[in-house]
Amino acid sequence: MTVDTHIALKEALGRIGYVAEDTLAMALHLALSLGRPLLLEGPAGVGKTEVAKALTEHLGARLIRLQCYEGLDSSHAIYEWNYQRQLLAIRADHASEEALFSDRFLLKRPLLEAITQDEPPVLLIDEIDRADEEFEAYLLEILSDFQVTIPETGTITATARPVVILTANGTRDLSDALRRRCLYSYIDYPDRDTELAILARRGPKLEARLARQIVGVVQALRREELEKTPGIAEMLDWAAALAGLGINDLAEDRATVQATLVCLLKTAADRDAAPAEVLDRIIGKVA
Repeated sequence: MTVDTHIALKEALGRIGYVAEDTLAMALHLALSLGRPLLLEGPAGVGKTEVAKALTEHLGARLIRLQCYEGLDSSHAIYEWNYQRQLLAIRADHASEEALFSDRFLLKRPLLEAITQDEPPVLLIDEIDRADEEFEAYLLEILSDFQVTIPETGTITATARPVVILTANGTRDLSDALRRRCLYSYIDYPDRDTELAILARRGPKLEARLARQIVGVVQALRREELEKTPGIAEMLDWAAALAGLGINDLAEDRATVQATLVCLLKTAADRDAAPAEVLDRIIGKVA
């Protein structure tokens, strides 16, 4: 292993449109080389999910995604039995108990699907902090040993270890047991230069001045007291909207620019917190 291997990964991700900072590139490199899950934490909208998508494209792998939510349980995340088919089998041919609990009747959910692939997939466990604390216990066996225990049939061990990416927005504290099983990286809102690089690679073709104005306004809005801070996706949407309207300078048509803030401000309270005079003040500083 050479000391600049993570730089090669950073450059590879850049070629497919994801701008990764050195610390994130190192975390990804170590997760791949050590075969360890990686927990990505940070505010909503900073591109945590996009990390998994970019890594999937880089590896040429399959992406298997588990979207977490309150009340998520093992039947939706790991597996469940197809009870309807089992009942039909009993009525049709009086199937034995051993036959009823076979792969034929097993419904694989994302976690079991991920460890039964012939080629290593990327397993994205998205927004793990939205799930209940009890659900984390289901994950520990998979994150530690890459296996699932099914009481009726036994333990299924991964044929090819998936690359596991977990994301969290910080809505609740995660357990120490979960954190110990993962490598960790915190992703914050990008600095000005990084966001300009993201806009250049992921957004529409813009004049340099307009690109600087867009990033300047978005970063200024993030310092305002908003309920939903605009993320990178919102910034790219706004850039596309401005480009589509033929706006080349934010100072030219303030009314139209103000109207396009629907791309950035996603609640009534945030809309009220950024009236025309606020936008005028911000544009005056970045124009």
